[in-house]
Amino acid sequence: MGLAERRAVQRFRDDDYPGWLARIEEAAGFPVPVDVSWDELAVAGHADDYAEFFPLVYFAPLVNALRAVAVDDLGRQALRDGLRTIVVRNTGEYFSAAGMTFADGVLTFDHRSQTNLDFGAERADALRRLLESAL
Repeated sequence: MGLAERRAVQRFRDDDYPGWLARIEEAAGFPVPVDVSWDELAVAGHADDYAEFFPLVYFAPLVNALRAVAVDDLGRQALRDGLRTIVVRNTGEYFSAAGMTFADGVLTFDHRSQTNLDFGAERADALRRLLESAL
C-alpha cells in the first residue's frame, strides 16, 4: 500500500468510519466490536474512491442487514446473544456472498473493495439471511 492509499485509509478511518460504526451499533442495538482489516481494504490505484467504495461495499450493507435482523425484540435479542464480533476484510478472493461467514459469534465479511459496487442490497440481504439462519 502506497502513501496515497495510506492517507486515504487514514482519512476514511478518522472522518467517515466513526459515523458508520455508530450506525452499525445503532442497527444492532448494542456496541458490537467491528474489526476492520484496513490494509486489506485498501486497493492500489483506488485511493480517491475509498470514501465511495467502503460504504457501498461494506458498511451500508452491514447496517441494512443488522437493521433487518433487529426489526423486532426477537431479532435484537438474538443479535445480542449470538453476535460477538464483525470482521470486515478483503483477501481479494471474494466478490459475492461466498465471502460471508458466521461461526462462533463472528460474522466475517470478506469482499473485494472495488467490485460489484451496485449490489449493496444483495449483500445486505445475503448478510441478513446468513445471520438469521445461524442465530
